[in-house]
Amino acid sequence: MFIDEAEVELIAGHGGSGKVSFHRPPQKGPDGGNGGKGGGIYLRSSDSISSLGYFTRHTKVSAGNGEAGQSNRKTGKNALDLYIEIPASSQIIDLQSGETFTFPKPEITILLCEGGKGGKGNYEFRSSRNTTPQYAQPGLAGQSRKVKIHIKLIADIGLIGLPNSGKSSLLNELTSSNAKVGDYPFTTLEPNLGVLEKNLPVGRQVIADIPGIIEGASAGKGLGLKFLKHIEKVRLILHCIPSDSLDPTGDYHKVRKELVSYNPRLSRKKEVILLTKSDLTDEKGLNELLSELSTLEKPILAVSIYNYDSLEQLKKIL
Repeated sequence: MFIDEAEVELIAGHGGSGKVSFHRPPQKGPDGGNGGKGGGIYLRSSDSISSLGYFTRHTKVSAGNGEAGQSNRKTGKNALDLYIEIPASSQIIDLQSGETFTFPKPEITILLCEGGKGGKGNYEFRSSRNTTPQYAQPGLAGQSRKVKIHIKLIADIGLIGLPNSGKSSLLNELTSSNAKVGDYPFTTLEPNLGVLEKNLPVGRQVIADIPGIIEGASAGKGLGLKFLKHIEKVRLILHCIPSDSLDPTGDYHKVRKELVSYNPRLSRKKEVILLTKSDLTDEKGLNELLSELSTLEKPILAVSIYNYDSLEQLKKIL
C-alpha cells in the first residue's frame, strides 16, 4: 500500500553530561572531560519510489545520545547522526512553527533536528579562585520537531479511470508491481506504483495506478481529493475505459469533468485513451467501440493483459 502522508516526531540526541573528576595524587586538580554531542537528524531525498509506510510503524524517531565525559579530560563520544531517506518531491511541514522544507529533487540533505551539545566537565571550570570545582554541566537536550511529511509527486505516468476499469491489472503487467486486483469497485484504496524500465531510451518510467475516480471526486466524494492531487504533475495520463462499459464515451466525460473541476490545467495534459479488457469483446464490437471513442480526438489503443502485442505497443508509446 502506498502511503503519501505521514506525521512523525523527530527527536535529536541528548548531549552527554560533563564529568566531575580529579587527578589522583601526586597530580592535583580537576580532570573531568566534556560530554559528547547528541546525534542530529537529517532528511535526505532519493529517487526511490518507496512510500512513507515506515512512518506508520515508527511515529517517533530518535537519534542516539552523546556519551558522558570521563576522567583524564577524556571527551565522551559523539553520537552518530541519523539520516532518514525520503522520496524526492517530498514536503516537510513543522506542525508547531509552520516552517516548510522542500526536496524537489534527489540528493538533497537537510538538518531537521540538531543534536544537543555535550556538557562541560569540571576541568573547564578551573580557575585561580576555584582550583577544585565540584560541578559539571549536564548535556543539553536535542532539538525535536513534530512534522508532517507529504509526497507531492509520485509518478511520470498516471493510470486513471472509473473504478474497476482494469488499471491495477495493467500496472502489474507493465511493471513489477503486485497491486491488488478484483472484480469489484474500489479494489485500489491507495495509489500503487510500478517502474517500467526495460529497453526504454528515456530511462525508467514511474507509473501510478490512481484509485478509481467517481462523480463528485473533485468535491471530496468517494476517495476524493486525496488522490486527484497526484495527477497534477504526471507527464502523461493513460485514461482507462473497459471494453465492457455500457457507455464508454459517457465514462470518459465523467472522469474528465472531475479532473478539470479539480484543476483546469489538467485538461492540457497529454492523454492516451486505453480501451482495456479488449479480450471481453469480439473484433466487430471492438471496432465499434474504437469508432465511438475516436470522436474524442485522442490517441486510442485497445489493450488486454492477455494480449502480448497490445502491451508491447503500449510500451512503445510510453
